[in-house]
Amino acid sequence: MFDALTVATAVAALALAAWCGWAAYRDQPTKDWHFIGMAVVSLLAVVQLVIGVVQLARGQKPEQGTTIFVAYLLGAFACVPAAGFMSLAERTRWGSVTVAAGGVVLAVLEVRLYDIWGG
Repeated sequence: MFDALTVATAVAALALAAWCGWAAYRDQPTKDWHFIGMAVVSLLAVVQLVIGVVQLARGQKPEQGTTIFVAYLLGAFACVPAAGFMSLAERTRWGSVTVAAGGVVLAVLEVRLYDIWGG
């Protein structure tokens, strides 16, 4: 995998989690700015998904298995958008908490992807 992209995605996800966590602390729902942040983090996850699929297509193999690697790639790709859609349904501070949790989960998935690839 592309280590710099993995680190960038994890850091961006944690920054999003902190930002939305701060909004939840201040008793605010997710706002348009939060959704722009989610779009940036999701774009990083899409780029990582594409790079991962290209590397698999070139014949490179993750250390711990292709199936689990692809499953984690798809989970990382879907994590923040799913949290964003759930936050739209819950227009209170708990929507911000949901996105913050999604950011933390994405950061953990990034660490796991690094481990699966053989980092």
